[in-house]
Amino acid sequence: MSALFSRKNFVIPLLGLLFSALSLFASEAAASKPHGADLSVRWQPTRLVNGSPVVFQVTAREPLKSLSGKWLDHEVFFSPDPRGKFWYGIAGASLETRPGNYPLELKGAAATGKELSFQKQIAVGKGKYHSIVASVPKQYTEPNAEQLQKISQDKTLKEHAFAGLTPEREWGGAFHAPVKAKISDVFGTSRTFNGRTQSVHQGLDYAVPEGTPVAALNSGTVLLAQPLFFEGSCVVLDHGQGLLTLYMHLSKIEIKEGEHVTGGQKIGLSGGTGRATGPHLHVAVRWQGVYLNPATLLSLQLP
Repeated sequence: MSALFSRKNFVIPLLGLLFSALSLFASEAAASKPHGADLSVRWQPTRLVNGSPVVFQVTAREPLKSLSGKWLDHEVFFSPDPRGKFWYGIAGASLETRPGNYPLELKGAAATGKELSFQKQIAVGKGKYHSIVASVPKQYTEPNAEQLQKISQDKTLKEHAFAGLTPEREWGGAFHAPVKAKISDVFGTSRTFNGRTQSVHQGLDYAVPEGTPVAALNSGTVLLAQPLFFEGSCVVLDHGQGLLTLYMHLSKIEIKEGEHVTGGQKIGLSGGTGRATGPHLHVAVRWQGVYLNPATLLSLQLP
């Protein structure tokens, strides 16, 4: 992804220090804060497409004690920075989101008790995604009765894990890649398995050999850590604000459900378990039931 805004070929250190916090987000002030508005909003990436995560930064004329939002029929949970000057919330547009403008509705309560509200139209464009053909063992496209039972059990397990929603923010700072390796398949790819079964790739694949250490993208709590039929040995981390990351096809899991992990902490080893064409790491990002492009999340400059 491109930077949030074009930087000049030189930087004045003093100004860089004074405006470092604001430089994380696009200069949208004129459009996002009409004259007299109590709230203003900036976001990144500035050019959203279907399948993209987004981080909103909200500022207020006076200190806030609470802030909530709604976008694309989902609640957006906001948390303040340590100084209370900026409030941050993560959201996302699904792959099914059609190009258009969608209102972000904000409601806040000032420390004085004053109720604040603000609305801003956020544009979503159409992303460019491609298609591939792949071959996997027949059991993953034509499962037998016993395997279908396992698939059904896994579905119930995942629904239970995904049912909880943590509004409080657990992530901190930028999200980092789980391994240092080449990306072998990108988000949004339409795939045909064995000439019949079709699916959309909802994550990133990293070309790593079996046994490669896998790190958490950011801090969070372990929601799930066990083997599944399609996903293989799988770990799901809850980062708060409705945001989850998933790590699939592991050969070994090295954390337990309920455990708190920090960004960069080793959570397991890569492998080729589950429906996989060979050893690799599949990483997915899920926000309130919507799968988003991990590459975009990894590119954001976050506080």
